[in-house]
Parts: sequence; C-alpha cells; structure tokens
Amino acid sequence: MTANEIRKKYIEFFKKKPRNHKEISPAPLVPLDDPTTLFTSSGMQQLVPFLTGEPHPEGKRLVNSQPCIRVQDIDEVGDGQHTTFFEMLGNWSLGDYFKREQLPWIWEFLTKELELPKDRLWVSVFEGTKGVPKDEESAEVWKKIGVPKDKLFYYGVKKNWWSRSGTPDKMPVGEIGGPDSEVFFEFSQVKHNPKFGKECHPNCQCGRFLEIGNSVFIQYLKKKDGSLKELLQKNVDFGGGLERLGAAINDNPDIFQIDIYKPNIKLVEEIGGKQYEGNESVVQIILDHMRAASALIKEGVIPGNKLQGYVLRRLIRRAAVKMRSIKGNLDKSDLNLNVESSMGEVVEDEVGRFSNSLEKGLKQVAKIDEIDAKKAFDLYQTYGFPIEITEELFFEKGQKIDRKSFEKEFEKHKKLSRTASAGMFKGGLADKSEEVTKLHTTTHLLHSALRKVLGEHVQQKGSNITAERLRFDFTHKEKLRNEEIKKVEKMINRQIEKDLPVTYETKTYKEAITEGALAFFGERYGEKVKVYTIGNDPKSGWFSKEVCGGPHVKSTSEIGRVKIKKQEKIGSGLVRIYASIDQTSSTKSQTEGK
Repeated sequence: MTANEIRKKYIEFFKKKPRNHKEISPAPLVPLDDPTTLFTSSGMQQLVPFLTGEPHPEGKRLVNSQPCIRVQDIDEVGDGQHTTFFEMLGNWSLGDYFKREQLPWIWEFLTKELELPKDRLWVSVFEGTKGVPKDEESAEVWKKIGVPKDKLFYYGVKKNWWSRSGTPDKMPVGEIGGPDSEVFFEFSQVKHNPKFGKECHPNCQCGRFLEIGNSVFIQYLKKKDGSLKELLQKNVDFGGGLERLGAAINDNPDIFQIDIYKPNIKLVEEIGGKQYEGNESVVQIILDHMRAASALIKEGVIPGNKLQGYVLRRLIRRAAVKMRSIKGNLDKSDLNLNVESSMGEVVEDEVGRFSNSLEKGLKQVAKIDEIDAKKAFDLYQTYGFPIEITEELFFEKGQKIDRKSFEKEFEKHKKLSRTASAGMFKGGLADKSEEVTKLHTTTHLLHSALRKVLGEHVQQKGSNITAERLRFDFTHKEKLRNEEIKKVEKMINRQIEKDLPVTYETKTYKEAITEGALAFFGERYGEKVKVYTIGNDPKSGWFSKEVCGGPHVKSTSEIGRVKIKKQEKIGSGLVRIYASIDQTSSTKSQTEGK
C-alpha cells in the first residue's frame, strides 16, 4: 500500500458517516503567527485557539494530513525509524466526541482499513499522577475492543501525557494538556536487545516496537495555584505518522523501505557507488535531510545563518558530508534527488559553496591533534562546520569535542554579533500576553494609518513585538517628517478613542483579497484565512482589514494611548518605527470602561 493510498484511506474514513469530519488544509511548514517555534511540528499547532474554545468555521470534527518538521530529532535520524520531516495524519474533536468514540474508530481504521493484524498491536494508557487519576476509561474501552491485558501497558507523565510544554509540572498557567493513549506495532522478527533493558515493552527503544498513532485527550487546564482543573470543552487530538504506518503495513521496521524513499535510495546508490545495505544509516540521513530541505525550499526558505535558513543550511551540509563519506568526493549536483529544477539550483549553490570550504577545512583538521571548544568554533566560523558535522568528521579520527564548551563559546559569539535586524520576521510576537496582544492589534492600526497618510505604496515587511514595545518595518523611501508622525499617531489614537470593534471572519484567501483585505505574505497563507476588521461603521466603513492569525483585543479602547517613540531607515526603501502604549492612559481607559 502506497503512502498516497494510506493518506486517502484515512481522510475518507473520517469524512464518511457516522464520523462526519470536515477536511481542513494543512498549515504552512513555516508558521505565520507563532514565533515560539520555527516550524510546524504537529497537526494541532494551527488548532490551539479552537482547542481552547474558539469556534472553528468548519465545525467540531476535523481531519487532515499535515507535513511537519522536528529538528530536535536530527540526531536520531539514521536508526531506521526517525526522521526530521514527516507527514502526520490527524483528526480532532473540539468538544464533541471523546474517548469512547475515538479509540474504537482508530482501532477500526488500523485493523480494517489498513488490515494490520490485531495480534501485532499493543496499546498504552496513562497511569495517573497527583491531581490526575489513572485513565481507566481508556483502558476499559481498549479491553472492550478486544485488546488483551498483556498488550495493555500503563506509563507515567513522561510517556503518556501531552502538553506543548511537556509534563504537568512544566506547564505554564493557562496551558492545556491531558493524558494520551498510544498504539504500537510489533515487528516480531526483531529480537530484543538487552542493552535497552531486561524486559521488552512498547516503549522499549530496541526497535521491536514502533509507535504508529497517539490519541491525546486534552481535558485539563493549568491553574495559578499549580493544580489542574477539568476543561469544560474536552478535546481529542489524534496524530499518526504516515511513514510509520507504511512501515507497519510493510512489516519492516525500516521506514525508509516505503515507496516515498525507494526511488531516491536507487539514486543515492548510483551517485555514491555503494549499496543501501551496509550503509543504511548514512543513506537514511541523506534521504531524510534532502526531503526536509526540498520542502523548506518549496516554502521560500533559503540557506542562511539565522532561524529557518540556518536549519536548512544544516540539513543540506550534513547531507553533503554523508554523501561525500560514501562517494569519496562531492559534486554540487550530488544532492539533487528528484527535486524541481528551481529548488535544485538552491541546493547546488549551497553544496557548491560548502564543498570548497569543506575541503579546506579538512586539510586544517589534519593538522589538529585535539579539538577543544575554541578550535571547533573556529571551524564553524571559518569553514561553516556546524557542531554535529564537526563531531561526525572527527569521531572517525578518534578525536572528541566537548559540546557544552563549544556551545558556550558559540553563545558568546552570538551575543557579540547580534544585529539590529535580529528577530525581524513576520508576525514576530514575544508571546500572547495581554500587553503583546494590545500591541499586535496596534500594528493593524499603524499599518492602516501609514497607508492613509503616506500612500498605498506602504507595505508591511516585518514586525517584532514584546510586552514593552512594537517594532514595525514597512516600505517607504525616506523617514517620516515630524508632522507626518504626529498625523499618524493622532489617527491611531482617534480610532482607539472611538472604541471600534475588532472582529474576524474566516474566508478563502481569494475572497479576502477581493474584499480589500491587506495581505503581503500571500504565498505562505493557506486556502482559508482569518480576516480581522477594525471598525464597521455603515457610512465610513472599516478602518483596517487584514489577513492575520491573531491575537487581538476585542475593541480598540482596550489598547490605551499609543506613542510613536522613534524611527530609523534600515535599508533601501525600508523604514522601521518603534511605538509603545502609555501604561497610565491604558489603565485609565480600562477603569473608565468599567
């Protein structure tokens, strides 16, 4: 069964009666409005507001397939079961069905739709902790389905609890989470390795078991006193790895043997001159990293030294080192594994640049007997060797590196080299606190006011918002005159005094643009978007209408008086404005509102 067939079966299974789910579009790999993470790492990431009570335009039952990147797994790639890039099948209940519906549906999908043998499936449930009882409800459902007791395991918070922050003790106030129940496939042909423990079990790392699905029951909220309280809206969030399901269907623990990777295995064998068998780990790293790199390049990311660009550079360069290790040399076209020509050019350019510095760096390495933190950092700074690449190159020679001391050296460098543009990326919010929410809404007022005062050539090019101030970058040929700043500031505060409503609607991207909404990152928006409108006067119309993911205040009077602090020219045709809220006037406004 191909990956496409698995995906189609899953989507159709949850769309059919009696499940009646609506399919939603996947989120971009590079999130538009979540600065807390570089990449979309799960299907639920775009659904957080709806898991906390905001109504979703498609209803309470949703399904999709979400491409994801998890860079934290990069060191695990090469064991046959881990990848940095993968596709996650997901279904959600937003306060609708719960455990007694979810678990039988997943069992039905796995055993009937995918025809996985029941005797090879094992499950786990939450064993309970202080303040959260043992999940006997899920256990009883599994037993009723027919899962025998010896294939039902209980685990604690480190294995069977989910929140974005980890275990309950690490959850901040207001965070949501809950117990989960996982399904594992057993590769009975794999013999247990005692180095992973005396007894084998579903969460054993010996390779005999592979997690293929996880049903998270989001039913708790962290309170100010540190305890957890039950949510009024109890949710289901299921995630199943497409590639892992393919491995289970193949009854092969090596996920790189599924149809997604097989064509590229042949290409690597031809380019490298060596067979996959005997070189599995190296080839798997090349395949995974280039699949992830291709996906990022497709979304407009280019190799660089910061944020997503740095991750892309790491992926390409690590794959290049691995290709060189099996081939003996490196050509700039060696990593073009079935990628589109435009993306291939990006890869070739990066490999070409790195191959030159790689050879120079290796000559330098040959002169070094012992690699300390400073030498490792010098190799990074001079030849572009990320720490993991340095480790891989020198371990072959018996040399070792102190990673902690290297990272300490690297941190010193980062502090010295931070530039004014650090942190400038679209939707750059420090968090979603009350202060940040006010200032984020203010950027909409500022954007509209600038266009009204200076002209419609003004376009947002970036923003960064903390609790203390907003920073807004836009297109304009020169700094504003004093009278223009006063005019913009006055116009913003007038809208705040009017107490204009801030509302949103979900529309298709095309509908939003047709209606006049501003949106300057078009290629990165999904099919459906949120359109935030400030003001709705029948005569004068709206003051601001933008495609955005939030967060926002409900009315402008919540903001308080806005003050433009300073401006600066940051490049050809680019101006940056800093503004903040007068906290005294903000407090006064809220008090009067009561």
